[in-house]
Amino acid sequence: MTSFIGVGLVGYAFMGRVHSQAWRSVGAFFDLPVSPSMTVLSGRSPEATTTAAAQLGWAAVETDWKNLITRDDVQIVDICTPGDSHAEIAIAALAAGKHVIVEKPLANTVAEAEAMATAAAEAATRGIRSMVAFNYRRVPAVALARQLVEAGRLGTIRHVRAQYLQDWITDPDFPLVWRLQKDKAGSGALGDIGAHIIDTAQYITGDLLSGVSAITETFIKHRPLAEASAGLAASGGTELGEVTVDDAALFLGRFAGGAVASFEATRFASGRKNALRIEINGSDGSLYFDFEAMNELWFHDHTLPPEEAGFRRILVTEGGHPYAGAWWPPGHALGYEHAFTHEVKDFLQAIATGTDPTPSFADGLRVQQVLAAVEKSAADESRWTEV
Repeated sequence: MTSFIGVGLVGYAFMGRVHSQAWRSVGAFFDLPVSPSMTVLSGRSPEATTTAAAQLGWAAVETDWKNLITRDDVQIVDICTPGDSHAEIAIAALAAGKHVIVEKPLANTVAEAEAMATAAAEAATRGIRSMVAFNYRRVPAVALARQLVEAGRLGTIRHVRAQYLQDWITDPDFPLVWRLQKDKAGSGALGDIGAHIIDTAQYITGDLLSGVSAITETFIKHRPLAEASAGLAASGGTELGEVTVDDAALFLGRFAGGAVASFEATRFASGRKNALRIEINGSDGSLYFDFEAMNELWFHDHTLPPEEAGFRRILVTEGGHPYAGAWWPPGHALGYEHAFTHEVKDFLQAIATGTDPTPSFADGLRVQQVLAAVEKSAADESRWTEV
């Protein structure tokens, strides 16, 4: 007999919609030890939350997340709110005995992230699991890249270069949405998309950044105040407000294992929509990934003779590739939403088997520490800053 586990989602905007899709579809494609029940959706507006719940498949509505975490029919709390509320909701949910998955970055500050990691560690002693939603780890090509590095196919890692390039705020008249306000978002391109490439690089290499030298820039200092927003779209009026986050962040880094690295995160790369790119060079080989071609991984085997060597494209859709076998026949591509389905699948399996899922809150804290070091370095004339 299949057992069910109740899920409560906090937030129904862009990330809430994506997570809802994951919870709806995961049971149809993966053989799960426990089935998720989309129990309740929480949002501040009764009307908007009720409409969203009907569209997205949630059975009930709460207008206060504090009521959601006390419900007996909720065992998992999924947090898809702006970063300024992550710590309060997650810590309270863990204390209430709920498993927690929270969108990235883990928090807005290192202090908040430390408190969350401490709460998660204590909850784990009671069998309560927690995870940060760094979804790009669950892209099959990225998971395959990790397998290749883990198997020693790249040898000693020497170079890492990572970029996350978007262009959705290049228009100076784009409104001042919450992602452009430090008190709500923590930082700009750095925390929003830079956190992803930091985590992706550390995940694939299996190593941690130990120091950075950084610069950040805000190209548009003032924008129209937002009157309405949905996802990454918004409308604004004539009154202006100050942009208090970075538009772009660039930094050099060094990994504990000795590899050197460069990172670039910007929302001002005209023509680039969602280009998360990473290349890793090792003594025995290299690999390259670009999310705008997310089903492909490029791999170079440097142990082959020069006459045979060179980058070759791996189409990561075979049944033996990570996650891919649950979906379509080989050659039939996956999309953005599938990484989130893989994410909740792994989370449900960890809960059912009593194991700690990854990335953990401790992993999220480590990314937060890198973000803080980047901000500190950028504010101090790019001085080398230890993580």
